[in-house]
Amino acid sequence: MIQNESKNKGDWLMEMNDLNLSKDELEQFRTILKDWIPSGSSIAIAVDNIYVYISKGIHPLQVEVGDEVDKESVAAKVLKTRTKIEISLENSLFDKPYYTIGYPIYIDQHEAALIIILSSTSIPDKRELNKFITGKQNEDWTPIPIEEISHFESLQKRTWFYSNDDQYISSFTLKELQTKLPDYFVRIHRSYILNIYFVKKITKDITSNFIIVLKNNIELPVSQSYISDIRKALEF
Repeated sequence: MIQNESKNKGDWLMEMNDLNLSKDELEQFRTILKDWIPSGSSIAIAVDNIYVYISKGIHPLQVEVGDEVDKESVAAKVLKTRTKIEISLENSLFDKPYYTIGYPIYIDQHEAALIIILSSTSIPDKRELNKFITGKQNEDWTPIPIEEISHFESLQKRTWFYSNDDQYISSFTLKELQTKLPDYFVRIHRSYILNIYFVKKITKDITSNFIIVLKNNIELPVSQSYISDIRKALEF
């Protein structure tokens, strides 16, 4: 039988075709997950190469309950090796980088894989933050201290950044920069990353969309998908 339930912010779907799990066991398992998995994470459980448990968070999973496990997926590797698997996916199909962890577990004496996809705000910090970004102007390369950069822009398949009214080309993509920049840099749009210390004010346009006005009066749009990030960063 397939049982569908709604749990807080997400839809929790469970399939128990061949699993002899009691209601109490499932409830205990869900409680444990809720206690230690960060809010906004996506969760999947695969048993015998079939996904039987799905919770979709910030990064939507591309699988549904009843789907077979792809041979190249993290779940497949966990089921095959019976070891913990960690993969950082910075250049993903999504606008934000994410981090996947797979754990070998047992459910009703069946080998299973628990897959956690962490939101960008919960990615384990295993890298040293850049203290400068080297930019290109004409045929010259110049290292610019991070704190002097007002914002980054993706335009015409290139990444640009701005410092003291000068424009530079960077070799990094915006997704790569999200893993290299300090917390005071916030993604506000698929095309922009902003240094919040250069914000002059936040306003709205005639369609009620948020606009960031920098101290040099440059205006940057805020897309709907990043409003919560900028609200959290600037506490408004």
